[in-house]
Parts: sequence; structure tokens; C-alpha cells
Amino acid sequence: MKSLVLAEKPSVARDIARVLNCHKNISGAIEGNQYIVTWALGHLVSLADPEEYDKKYKEWSISYLPMLPEKWELVIIKQTAKQYHNVKAQLFRKDIDQIIIATDAGREGELVARWILNKSGCHKPIKRLWISSVTDKAIREGFSHLKDGRSYDNLYKAAKSRAEADWLVGINATRALTCKYNAQLSCGRVQTPTLAIIARQEEQIRSFRPEDYYGLTCQAGKVTWTWHHKKSGSLRVFEKDYIEKINVGVKGQSLSVIEVKKASKKTFSPGLYDLTELQRDANRRFGFSAKETLNIMQRLYENHKVLTYPRTDSRYIGTDIVPTIKERLKSISVGPYKALITGLLKNPLKTSKSFVDDSKVSDHHAIIPTEEYVQLDHMTNEERKVYDLVVRRFISVLYPPFEYEQTTMQGTAGNEQFSAKGKIVKAVGWKAVYENSDAAYQDDFDGDDTFDGSTDTFRQADQSLPPLKQGDCLPITHTCITNGRTKPPARFTEASLLSAMENPVRYMESQDKKARKTLGETGGLGTVATRADIIEKLFHSFLIEKKNNELLITSKGRQLLELVPEDLKKPELTAEWEMKLADIAKGTFKEDKFIHDIRNYTNVLIDEIKSSEGTFRHDNVTNTKCPRCGRRLLAVNGKNARLLVCQDRECGYRETIARLSNARCPNCHKKMEIIKKGDEETFVCACGYKEKMSAFKARREKEGAGVSKKDVQKYLKQQKNETVNTAFADALAGIKLD
Repeated sequence: MKSLVLAEKPSVARDIARVLNCHKNISGAIEGNQYIVTWALGHLVSLADPEEYDKKYKEWSISYLPMLPEKWELVIIKQTAKQYHNVKAQLFRKDIDQIIIATDAGREGELVARWILNKSGCHKPIKRLWISSVTDKAIREGFSHLKDGRSYDNLYKAAKSRAEADWLVGINATRALTCKYNAQLSCGRVQTPTLAIIARQEEQIRSFRPEDYYGLTCQAGKVTWTWHHKKSGSLRVFEKDYIEKINVGVKGQSLSVIEVKKASKKTFSPGLYDLTELQRDANRRFGFSAKETLNIMQRLYENHKVLTYPRTDSRYIGTDIVPTIKERLKSISVGPYKALITGLLKNPLKTSKSFVDDSKVSDHHAIIPTEEYVQLDHMTNEERKVYDLVVRRFISVLYPPFEYEQTTMQGTAGNEQFSAKGKIVKAVGWKAVYENSDAAYQDDFDGDDTFDGSTDTFRQADQSLPPLKQGDCLPITHTCITNGRTKPPARFTEASLLSAMENPVRYMESQDKKARKTLGETGGLGTVATRADIIEKLFHSFLIEKKNNELLITSKGRQLLELVPEDLKKPELTAEWEMKLADIAKGTFKEDKFIHDIRNYTNVLIDEIKSSEGTFRHDNVTNTKCPRCGRRLLAVNGKNARLLVCQDRECGYRETIARLSNARCPNCHKKMEIIKKGDEETFVCACGYKEKMSAFKARREKEGAGVSKKDVQKYLKQQKNETVNTAFADALAGIKLD
């Protein structure tokens, strides 16, 4: 008898098949002597659409709402139906006596496999492969320690409950709003609170009133001293007259040093990555969207096998990983990392609770390198960048702390207080890992006190200080009034929005301590695996748009928030759900009770929408008519394109009129749009520059940019493989070296 291994994706299935010595390709699977490995393509099965329960639901009518299925139906996803039938055929082979679930080790991965088994009606015994990387070593170890599949039943119940609850609330509320206001309005228990957070930030920006503020510095004893208020300690005031009087009062005076403090300080590495922190960094440094980073990480995990499982919410590793650290370091000891690792491998490695803590590891540990040998030249430029982030973080936690001596001096002049700060580096420590790296990591980790425009305040900069002591009296040689203007809060980028979704407590209206604590414990809005998709959904629904790297709420988004029930706008709702789902996964809460409560909540929600008196108005209607239905099209901004879309939901027509390219304007060097008129495409820049596609290609070829990266790699590979056949080479070949 054989075991059937069910993986989530073909690439993982091929790796498992190779390790298990399965080499015979059959329809939708790979067969060996003991195992057959098959695969899903993500979800092959999903919850049925409303019309599968009753034909009347094909018509979007508010009178049919809410839709509350008594028994949930599963349907085969049409686009992947062929692979589903391939999997089903293997499940019911007579020589298969057990199923090994090898989908992603998490809540959603469990759902992928269980829904396939349920839809097919397969009831054979199941085992579970639970691994955090897909290297050959991890696969072998995982198969030598297979788990009883029944021990993951509660995880499946939690996943199923989440899917059913989102169906009940999301589909019903979306249909109710769309029918009530005759517009394509989408809402959900995660995306709507996320939209509300963006809207709240926008309101604060619009209501902000800038103010001018002032400070004072002086030069005394070759040191720059900064004035600060006696009572508040603030380095700025809003009254110009006040600071001018101080300036007049200290001119020509001497400054007395009243205190000199020296303190030894340490800062430690910022720690290992979880997915959200990695997405944040990749967005700030490289402009990658959360979805792009996740896709890149997935390739580094599945295809290159050089990083561990990406969908993790932990920034720690367990004690079981510690013995493998040296092997992981050896595997990444290539290229720019070799010099950083050589010293580590010579001495015993030092670990600490700052990154090794079993109690802080959930389903998966932090994202770290695997033991797989790394070939950097096989990676794309984007993959290299994300890989570099993870590797340097991993190396840095093994380095000693950054140590420095902080000197703070206090002085008085003309009855006013001044201070100066200086720093002497004693040991570079982990910061050596980031020296000479492409990304400007130092800007993030130094913590120097400089003028900070984002917080609109003056901060003292560290400087080289001469040896001064208490009681020294220094003549003031120069004074300078500094000034600035308060700025509104910054608009969200994808990086800062991910932070807000992870920790939305500050955006909660409720001051209920229990609710706020719950939100913190459940990991915020959504999960590490779903946040990128939520942001993409907001773009796709045209509820938000992007300007440069900033996220802006659209008119449609603002109107939606006026129409949607209050509960759906609050982060507390998703916190409550996630806590109950976590309890279901632990076996301490019943899924039936959870779904019963959600059904009641759905009834209340739909009644509220039906009885509301709001209105919705399209303010982006164009004079261009839809070629399908004749209604006027709406002008909308997608994430990287401008489109015309039909306002009729059932029509669904959309047309791209301009898309953002990677081509840079030769004048201002900003990315240009490609606009298509007829058969001709034209590059257009915001600065006014225009260039037809044919002219662009000709110019690029003339500049020597007509060769792609793939062409270059192919050429280099050919050169490497070619045999050198010269007389000189033949002569060298005959020389024997001792």
C-alpha cells in the first residue's frame, strides 16, 4: 500500500517527490514505490456562491437578504477543476491507505486540504506534515515525525468558521449596500476598519492648522548649545517675541557649565523578521507593496528554498533551532556576507532571550535563512533585495551590541538653560553588519537627535565635545534663532498602514481596556497572511488610490464609510472574532456557538442597512459611454493605472486608459505613464514630456539599453560554458604544477 501526499502548490510537490524518490509523472501527480505526491493550486474548493443555494439569489435584490444557509455547500473552483479531479482520482485509488496533508503549515493551509477531502468524500486516515521550510533536510525530518491528522481538527474548525463568518457578513453586507445605493460597494470586517483608519488620518490632515515655532542655539567653547525651557524642557516656543528677548539677553554673556554627565550605553540589534515587519521594511526601502514582498518571499521559500516559511507572526526562534544556526551561517557565507560570518564561526555563538524564546513562537518561528546553499546569481534583483534584508537581520542578532559613551552637558547663561550632547562610539557591534550595504539602515537605527520634520520638533544633534568640566565659564561667541513650522500627520504608506493594521489600538474609539487588550493579543486587523490581500482589495474596489508612495481615500471610500454600519468600521469587531477563532483552534470554544452568534449579527446588520437613509453619488462620471451597456463610464485610479469602469455592476466593463511604467523621463527622471490611443502607445510624464513608443525604443537602443537582463545572463552563461581553444591555452594545459 502507498501513502498519498497532498501539497498546496506544484513546486512544493516536486520538491517532496524528489526527496521521497517519486519520479513517475502521472496525471496531476508524481508516483514512487511508497508514495504518490499530488498538489492543489491554492484552493481547489470554496464555499458556494449564494445562487448555488437558491436560484433566486442570482438576482441582486435587497428583499432576499439576509442569506443564511442552513447547510454549507462546497463547490469546485472552475479554473482549477481539472486538477481537483486529478487529486480526487488519486484519493480513491485502492492502493492508497492514508493521506498525508502537506499543505502550508497554518490555518488556511489546513482549510485547503480539508475542503478537498470533504468535497471528494474521502474518509481515509490522515497524517500531517508540519514544516517551516521546504529544504530537503526539513522535508526528511518532517516525514520522520509525521503528526496525527486528527490533532489538527480544531485548527480546521477555526479556519472553516472564519470562512463561513466572512461569507455571512461580507457577502450579505456587500449585497445590501450595493442594492440599496445602486453602486458597487464592497465591505468586510477587516477591510472596512482599515479604510476607516485611512479616513481618520485624512481628517486629521485636513483639520490641521500649521503654526510657526522658534528655538535658539549659541556657540560657546567650540560647542553648539541648545536652549530649552526651564519648566517644560521643550526646545521650542510658538512666540517669536519670547525667543527674541532671550536671544538679546544672552548675547555677549558667558555660559557656565553646571553639569557634565557621562553614561555608557548599549543598543541591540532590531531583531528577526516576521512577515509584517519585513513588508514594512521592503516598502520603506524599495517601494515594494505588501503583496509584492509576500510574492517575492514565497519564491525565496518555495523555489530557491533559502528562507523559511514567510507567513509568520513571530519574531523569535525556538531553542530547537539554535543547534542549526552554524549550518545556516555556513550556507549564507557567500558574496557580501562572507566577511561578516567568518568571525562568528570561529567562536561559540551567543544567543539570548532577545531572539530565542519558545514562549513567543506561534505556529512558525521568525523568517530566517535555511541550510540550503545560496546562489545569489540565480535571484532576480527584487529577490536579492528582500533576501538581503532577512540575512542581515539574522546575522545582526548574533553580533554584540552597539556600545557608545553618551556625554550630556548642562549650562546657564543670562538666567536661561542650555544643553549639549556628544557621543563616542566604543564598539560598532551589530551595526558593522549594515556598513557598506545598499540600504541606508543607519538612518533607521542610529537614533541621533536632529531636526525631525515628521514630529515637527527640534532635537539635539550629537557632536564632538572638547574636555569640559563643571564650573567652566565660556564666552558666547554667536547666537542663532532657529525656526520651523508644524506639519500635519503623514499620510499612510503601505509600510505605515501595515503597522496600523498590526496595532490599531490608537485608532479605536472605545476606551474599553478589555477590548483594547483583546485587540493587542489577537494581532490587530487581519493576519500576517491576509493583510497584503486586504490592501490590494481596497485598491481593486477603488476605495483608496496611490499618489507617489502615499495612500489616499477616494470619494467612493469616504461615502462608503458614511453608509456602512458603525460596527463594521471598528477594529474591535475583528479583534473579537480573532480571539474566538483562536479559542476554537485551541479547543476551548465551540464553532457552532460562534457561527450562531454571527448569524444573529448578520440579521442585525442587514436590518440596519435596510432602514438607513443615506445617499450615494458618483462624482467621477465621464461623458464616455460603455460599449456594452451604454451607461456613462466612471474615471478611477487603480494602483498603477488609470481606468474607465462601468457603473453597472452586472456589466462589469473596464478599460485601461493609462498605466504607470518603469521607464524614466529623460528630463525629470520620474516614472512615465503609457497612454494608448488607437494602435499607438505614448509615454507621458507629469512634467510635460511626451514620447511615442517607437521613438522611445529607438532612443533606448541608441543608448545601448536594448539588451534585457535575461539576454545578459544567457550570454554570460554561454561564455562560462564555452571551451577556450587557443594555442596559449593549450600550452598552459600541459604544465604540471606541484
